[in-house]
Amino acid sequence: MPRITYVESNGEAHAVDVPVGISVMEGAVNNLVPGILADCGGACACATCHVYVEDGWFSRLPPVQELEADMLDFAFEPKEDRSRLSCQLTVTPELDGLVVHIPEEQI
Repeated sequence: MPRITYVESNGEAHAVDVPVGISVMEGAVNNLVPGILADCGGACACATCHVYVEDGWFSRLPPVQELEADMLDFAFEPKEDRSRLSCQLTVTPELDGLVVHIPEEQI
């Protein structure tokens, strides 16, 4: 099972084994990681699962689709080269070791 590390804005890290096939957001919610609100439940209809992807990982992820890009406009301090909605990242074996940083707040 891939291990994903969620880093809170205060620096506290949560390394979690996340099953293949669910989203990075679901991995956080299922493991009670603070800071991922997931208000829309993963429908890409809000930006409350916004994360900053650790350097070196962004280019290894699937590209941002138009709907996600539109929702990222509503995220707290989005960064073009690091921001993703964790609901749009499906866990695969290749994501083992992924590190995401949770912003100080979600919209």
